[in-house]
Amino acid sequence: MSEISRFYGIIITMYFPDHNPPHFHVRYNEFRALINISTGEMTGSMSRRALEFV
Repeated sequence: MSEISRFYGIIITMYFPDHNPPHFHVRYNEFRALINISTGEMTGSMSRRALEFV
């Protein structure tokens, strides 16, 4: 696990090697989500407030 950033309890990580398309993982409390780097599409669930920070 490679932690990219940690702020306000939000943790952003990337894994090498990981599946395509290129994305990063976001964790916040009980929420987990994947964010596609190219499109910004989210898979999973994230609080709206935390997602605005990301």
